[in-house]
Amino acid sequence: MILTQEPSRVADRWYSIRKIDDGIRLITEIHVASWLRCNIWHVEGRDSDLLIDSGMGLRPLKPELAFLSEKPLKCISTHCHFDHIGGAHEFDCRLGHWLERGVYADPTLDNTVASSFVRAETFLALPHENFDFRQYSVRPAPLTGYLDEGDVLDLGNRVFRILHLPGHSPGSIALWEEATGILFSGDTIYDGDLFDSVYHSDRDDYRESLLRLREMPVSVIHGGHERSFGRERMLQIIDGYFNGQGILGDVDTWISHTVQDFGTDD
Repeated sequence: MILTQEPSRVADRWYSIRKIDDGIRLITEIHVASWLRCNIWHVEGRDSDLLIDSGMGLRPLKPELAFLSEKPLKCISTHCHFDHIGGAHEFDCRLGHWLERGVYADPTLDNTVASSFVRAETFLALPHENFDFRQYSVRPAPLTGYLDEGDVLDLGNRVFRILHLPGHSPGSIALWEEATGILFSGDTIYDGDLFDSVYHSDRDDYRESLLRLREMPVSVIHGGHERSFGRERMLQIIDGYFNGQGILGDVDTWISHTVQDFGTDD
């Protein structure tokens, strides 16, 4: 077990918002350790917007978005893990894959994998007074609609097609914009150690999903974690995975090495 002193400072600001490209913004929980924090993506369209994943839900996210746009918004969850669905309950339109509907409706520390990752070294500062990581929970956010392979999200000037890419979790999805080659990949692929060993992961499905991505004409991948990258790096990550590299194994060992090598902050 890793012994780390718990933070005592309450953060003044919890989120950062950075413009990435035309109509795309990256929102991050800056006081969640860099090795864990989820990429929250806001995509602005002509008629409506998308929020792709919603972080850990440690502070209200919806008020932050009010400064970005007043258009109708759909909250899309790429999969049902705690670091991607924590803020989903704040939004009226909550979409995800039907295979994980039970987790969204009745989340626990185990079925959202929070029990494996939420610990003292997860946080660089406190989200509020008297916060105790041992009391962390995910609020229920039953899906108001389902997304599956081939479904289309039309924002008026941008069109995204849903890809069902199981493996990391049964209902993992990605959003593919064919016109630009942009892929919002969730945790199916990102520029870091890939996670295929959670209780509901399926390595055979994961391999098939990665092989599928390998054949796609992707130009930019905006993943669920870490920095964005291009097709060449995508191929390197996929080939590395198939060669047994860049795979997150035992969680405690991985976190221990990660904290020692990189620290808890960027």
